[in-house]
Amino acid sequence: MNAIFGIKRREKINDWQKIRSIKKVSIATSFYKAIKSFGASLPVLIGVILLIGLFKVYIPSKVISSVFTGEIFRDTFLGSTIGSILAGNPITSYIIGGELLKEGVSLFAVTAFIIAWVTVGIIQLPAEASILGKRFALIRNILSFLFSILVAIVTVLTLQVVL
Repeated sequence: MNAIFGIKRREKINDWQKIRSIKKVSIATSFYKAIKSFGASLPVLIGVILLIGLFKVYIPSKVISSVFTGEIFRDTFLGSTIGSILAGNPITSYIIGGELLKEGVSLFAVTAFIIAWVTVGIIQLPAEASILGKRFALIRNILSFLFSILVAIVTVLTLQVVL
């Protein structure tokens, strides 16, 4: 019995020594990695900004305001639907959402768009279904879509009450 406890104690000491032996990452190394990561995502950001410029030129504000009429449930549903279909990095959804707000799209639609962009993945659904199972992937995406609508409405209403 004591031999068992002795082995466990030695294992704990060895684990602690392993933890202590891990080198600490310096601030300079962390800063270098952050700059490298930003540099890797910069082409995507520049591409999104250029596409937004083209979007503004070829799609007038009247078209956008005719699609997003200001009705809470309709705008939220449309925002969630568009966000579910599109795919990309979350940071690009923030840029697109900011531009949509500048064009007069309601905060309900933009909030639903960003939430659905991040949580729902129609484009990735086949890969997700093959890895995690069709039933799980479908249920997860349907629930994420419904909750993106609910969370967007609750978030904007709460923001209106607070402000």
